[in-house]
Amino acid sequence: MFAIIVGTTAELIKMAPVYHELQDRGHAAEIWYTAQHVEELEPSLADLGLPDIAEWLVPREGAANLSRPAEVPGWVLRVATTVLRRRAALRRRLFSDRTAPVVLVHGDTFTAVVGSLVGKVLGARVAHVEAGMRSGNIFNPLPEELNRRAVAHLADVHFAPTANEARNLRRRRGAVVTTGANTVLDSMRMALSKPAEASIPLPERYGLVTLHRFELVRQEDVYRRSLEVLRDAATDEVPIVCLTGASERERIDAYGLRDLFDGTRFLLADKLSYIRFQPVLAHAEFVVTDSGGVQEETNFMGIPCAVHRTHTERHVGEGTQMVLTRYDVDVLRDFLAHHEQYRSASRLDEYRPSGVVVDTLELMVGAPAAAAD
Repeated sequence: MFAIIVGTTAELIKMAPVYHELQDRGHAAEIWYTAQHVEELEPSLADLGLPDIAEWLVPREGAANLSRPAEVPGWVLRVATTVLRRRAALRRRLFSDRTAPVVLVHGDTFTAVVGSLVGKVLGARVAHVEAGMRSGNIFNPLPEELNRRAVAHLADVHFAPTANEARNLRRRRGAVVTTGANTVLDSMRMALSKPAEASIPLPERYGLVTLHRFELVRQEDVYRRSLEVLRDAATDEVPIVCLTGASERERIDAYGLRDLFDGTRFLLADKLSYIRFQPVLAHAEFVVTDSGGVQEETNFMGIPCAVHRTHTERHVGEGTQMVLTRYDVDVLRDFLAHHEQYRSASRLDEYRPSGVVVDTLELMVGAPAAAAD
């Protein structure tokens, strides 16, 4: 059986097409949850066409979002306690279809590390999707870069998006398989194929901003200067819409930045669910983000993008479709003034990475009996 261990909304989004591909081919697959994110779980499952969680690796009662680093040790202890207490039952579940079990983890979260360890404890092989990404700085972003490197030592199969990530894994044990792209590409196609209700009122043309990372918003001066540059670049012809969650709005209020948003040229709006966000992203003139996922999505769509970070583990489109600002507001200002020169052709239909993942998994465990007939 295949157990997909995830704990965040982003992991659900990127592993949903792998789950659906496994199901479509007749494989037994389940989603096990570590509950790093809980608040958006139910609507995310519905949006992505996923079933209810098969196994909670922390007690479902009392599960809550991890919001501070100090909460991580207690969360790890809860996962470890649950897995060790239910180890025999979890092993029976993994081996229930009499095939060699595989645990799949994704990306660079704490769940990716914990899920890999759970797989080892239960006697399963571990497959890491979105493997091999490196920023070149072990402490930036923190803890993501450390998490990636830890999972690379635990995984038996590494699914690297491109040859660049595959090269980063050449000294690691296990098989390295290049999928051609991140599985989020399959998620994007799925989201864009679904009719979504109008989410927020938008002008005909607009630029889009998503800035949420802790290393940015905690730096008041950097955050303030960044928003000021964005406000100055907004025009009546192309307003700029800034999508924010509750934590970013708290910082905006704490720093006294609410007055930067005039409601016509520079707009503040609530963060959207994935299904509702993708059409909004697809129609943006340009994007400024500190999200690695959004960086990749804009690259597939060919949308000009400024990545407002000091380092990035994703280098697709850099210098052509994407600009890495390194928090230099002059670089950001220049991108906003000349964003059109970074537009490129859409690559939405170029790859089917989830299919490559499942092709490989079938080589490991074999096709299901019904499919083999």
